[in-house]
Amino acid sequence: MTSFREPSLQAPEEQPPEDRALRPQRMAEMVGQRAVYERLEIAIDAARKRGETLGHILLDGPPGLGKTTFATCIPRELGTTLQIASGAALAAPKDLLPYLTNAAEGSVLFIDEIHRMPIAVEEFLYPAMEDFRIDITLGDGVAARTINMPLRPFTLVGATTRAGLISAPMRDRFVIREHLDYYSPEELAEIVRRSAVKLQMPMDDVSADEIARRSRGTPRLANNRLRWIRDFSTSRAERAIDVGIVRSALEMQGIDELGLDGFDRKYLETIHRVFAGGPVGIEAIAHTMSSAADTLEDDVEPFLLRCELVIRTPRGRKITPKGEDHLGAAPPSGRQNTLF
Repeated sequence: MTSFREPSLQAPEEQPPEDRALRPQRMAEMVGQRAVYERLEIAIDAARKRGETLGHILLDGPPGLGKTTFATCIPRELGTTLQIASGAALAAPKDLLPYLTNAAEGSVLFIDEIHRMPIAVEEFLYPAMEDFRIDITLGDGVAARTINMPLRPFTLVGATTRAGLISAPMRDRFVIREHLDYYSPEELAEIVRRSAVKLQMPMDDVSADEIARRSRGTPRLANNRLRWIRDFSTSRAERAIDVGIVRSALEMQGIDELGLDGFDRKYLETIHRVFAGGPVGIEAIAHTMSSAADTLEDDVEPFLLRCELVIRTPRGRKITPKGEDHLGAAPPSGRQNTLF
């Protein structure tokens, strides 16, 4: 007999206490992503008024921009339950069965990093998304038979950092597709101030602006920076917080004026020092840094590209003059100071 894992079935309120304190509980509480919020609010309100199940939603964008926050707020707006799964953990169709069969009518199934699901799992999910049914094959060979199992209507919310890896048939089954972009320094400063109040930290506007400026445009990093500053202040500054203490705390973590950490600078230094500024392929950089290419592409490169510290050319990655200036280094000798 095949055994199945129990799905992560929970009400949206069930989160670690500190995460729940900092993470918005309603979409209206979210700072930034206002265009995405307004479109989702209209879709949710219309579904409620018609008494229908909300259409499936795909959220994409770099890490830390609020995809999970939207996914946990949506069932709260609908007054329903939430199941949480990871695309990487759904290795076979049988891993998806408990989530689908346990889904209550109108509930939300959130699959994080949905692009990591194997093709077989994707194809198993197609009829569940379109017709709210699944086909289960019992037996082998000529004795095999297929059982058609109806499901209660549900909403699938998928989140991904790499939308291009999702197959076209899968993307087409999402009624709503939204891209989340980086936050402005002003939006991040507002998030820092709100989080500081919840963490009972005295925070002036100058300190909030300094944290926001070094948070790479992502609320998750802003809140992580804030937690570290709270620890630093408690241990080293008798819980006092000002812009000097903020800078000292972040510099101890190796976070510079642009918000780059030691690993980001190591990436830039590898291109500059080892590969004479590039162009160089991502695999060569990853091997030199003893890191995974996916880690560099998903976690490191998006912000460096956005800051114009590196560029992608047909021949590979290349550090820009701005990137070299940030490292405090002159262009390697014998190389023209051009982008291509």
